[in-house]
Amino acid sequence: MILHRLPRMRDGGVTAQQAFGGTLHVNERYSQLHDAHVSASAGRLGSPLPVEVYCHSLTDDSILPATLRDSGAHTLTAFSLQSPHRLLSGDKDADRQRLQDAVLESINSVLAEPLQDCLMADSSGNPCIETRTTADLAAELGMPGGHIFHGPLSWPFAEDSAALDTPAERWGVATGYPRILLCGSGARRGGGVSGLAGHNAAMALLEGHRGTPY
Repeated sequence: MILHRLPRMRDGGVTAQQAFGGTLHVNERYSQLHDAHVSASAGRLGSPLPVEVYCHSLTDDSILPATLRDSGAHTLTAFSLQSPHRLLSGDKDADRQRLQDAVLESINSVLAEPLQDCLMADSSGNPCIETRTTADLAAELGMPGGHIFHGPLSWPFAEDSAALDTPAERWGVATGYPRILLCGSGARRGGGVSGLAGHNAAMALLEGHRGTPY
């Protein structure tokens, strides 16, 4: 989203710059995450939908041209939780609109004004907002199921029955293919957005070069 200004917060003691300066967690109390998970397991979106919001332009305003920076414009990126791939109907436009409406409704619950009123408009008068579903990510980026972590995350520790014969298995970067190591988000240890999987793959490779095949 591109906004002509940041919205005012419902909590008058918190400025927009403070709220959006890091990651803004919206409707993410444990009880809300639990209820949203129950809803998703039953085949429907949670209400309210847990959402995380990032304002990258507060961290680095060089992502905007000078004219927008000077006008007070900002970018917002929202990421919905508990909205798995299986909830999509297959109608891409309808799915995008349904998820977009749910995300905006959730964010608006902590604002003093509708976020829609802060959105800039393009040359055709359309709001500057772009929504991508898991189906879009699967089609455009080749991510299986549109999963940003490339698959379900797992606990980082090795189970008692886990094979740990090779460096790759010990470092949690083994794959089902010889001489191919996993250094992305789906790695057993150091996955998610930690960035550790690349380190672990390199360590497994170095250990393998010291004499133990990886």
